[in-house]
Amino acid sequence: MTRRVMICGDIVWAHKEVTELFAGLADVVQMDSPNRADFLAGLKPGGKYCGTVGIYRHNTSSDYIGVFDSEIINALAETGTKWIAHNGAGYDQIDVAQCSAKNISVSNTPGAVDDATATTALYLVLSCLRHYSKAERSLHAGTWKTPVSSRDTHDLTGRTLGVLGLGGIGLRLAHLVHAFPMRVIYYSRHKVLDAPEWCEYVGSMEELCKRSDVLSIHVPLREETVHLVGEKQIRAMKQGSIIVNTARGKVIDEEALIRALEDGHLSSVGLDVFPNEPSVNPRLLEFPQNALLPHMGTENQDSQRHMEVRALTNLRDFLQEGRGKDLVPEMRSKL
Repeated sequence: MTRRVMICGDIVWAHKEVTELFAGLADVVQMDSPNRADFLAGLKPGGKYCGTVGIYRHNTSSDYIGVFDSEIINALAETGTKWIAHNGAGYDQIDVAQCSAKNISVSNTPGAVDDATATTALYLVLSCLRHYSKAERSLHAGTWKTPVSSRDTHDLTGRTLGVLGLGGIGLRLAHLVHAFPMRVIYYSRHKVLDAPEWCEYVGSMEELCKRSDVLSIHVPLREETVHLVGEKQIRAMKQGSIIVNTARGKVIDEEALIRALEDGHLSSVGLDVFPNEPSVNPRLLEFPQNALLPHMGTENQDSQRHMEVRALTNLRDFLQEGRGKDLVPEMRSKL
């Protein structure tokens, strides 16, 4: 019997690759369920998704069937699913612990998102220091640059960028800002052995916050990173400093962030992610110096094609070799 793989969520750019990668390996089934109940029914014996051994997953599927929580993971295990190839670097919409318990492997797309997310962070750094977002809105409103004051803006040159999490995205941003040059310091769980010599490791989050003019956040969302940047960390930063977040909204304590904006401890924030997307706290909109984007990190066709192909390749490699190359870190430690 031919194996089955499921496309769960949108394929926008890599339709040809779907055909090429799975020809002769597996039948491809498109998830077309309008809701969770229909999806779960399709996984039962005799259902339209029964016998699916691997899944390509995009976050757009959550609009119809919700996140991959224990209910979905258990149903997938019952039908024989062994691999979930997630399209994206962040995979907080998948219950990885439950996948491990049910012997389902999960891969993501590290590297494929680095350039796009780092350039988004760079834009936010530039806009917060120079108030470019505020100035553009002023131009559109017909007030030229009247609301923008040079007393509140700064060059990047000589400023210190603190990178919280020197993975692929954080390192790419470090290279970009080094060109100005900005000083770059970082804190990660472990010192990055192949980091450039100009990229200075600091021994604690507290030191990172104290020394940074701009703090840029690049850590995954896990239980232990919820509100990782909270009142204590924000108040350890310099008066008038900036926070940029292109990771996940819940990594920051939003209430603490807003309080620091209200009393001027933070001069501005640059955010591409929010705790309850697509909802945005309206209090953030009260500060015109903020640079706010609607999760634009990888919104370009080059990165999205790369991400789609990488996720699909992980699924193909599972079929051919028994595993993909981008197993998520929690599962790598068990090999």
